[in-house]
Amino acid sequence: MQPLQPKDLWPLPVYEGVRDQFRREVIEAKKDRRITAGPFMTFVFENRQTVKFQVQEILRAERVVDAEQIREELEGFNSMLPGAGELSATLLIELSGSDREVKAELAKLTGLGDHIWLELGGRRVQARMEEGRDDGQRVAAVQYVRFPVPDVAALRDGPAAIAIDHPAYTHRQELSEGSRRSLAQDLAGDGR
Repeated sequence: MQPLQPKDLWPLPVYEGVRDQFRREVIEAKKDRRITAGPFMTFVFENRQTVKFQVQEILRAERVVDAEQIREELEGFNSMLPGAGELSATLLIELSGSDREVKAELAKLTGLGDHIWLELGGRRVQARMEEGRDDGQRVAAVQYVRFPVPDVAALRDGPAAIAIDHPAYTHRQELSEGSRRSLAQDLAGDGR
């Protein structure tokens, strides 16, 4: 997927005018890109549209207009885009409770990266997690995950699922037809 360039972004005054419509489009697109696996893990699959929205919102919130600062933001956010032959997702571990309770739950999930799979056509592909988000004591509540996809047709045609087989958290979520179609478009180069 092609990285975002400064020319792909709207200047702040223009963004203010298109923000409501763009936000509605992104929310609609995320319906098929948001996969909940079990009670508190959600995968949000990223593409150029979802990442562009995040960049535009950061620039808006922080009132960034300096070209160098914009390039720096893009550099960081572009790392969330999937590479060739892969899907990329933000994994949100959505826990509630006291700080101590949340930390205790996150501690139970160490090693999570070895237990997340994309199932395609009867085959399991292990996720690759971003380094530095599991220190052996606990995992971070936000993870960045990549799934190599060896067979786009298997994803598009299904069945496909996200599976987690961690000793402290075992869940499997089948991907809907809409989700499979949306993610297959990313792999075909149509990630907007």
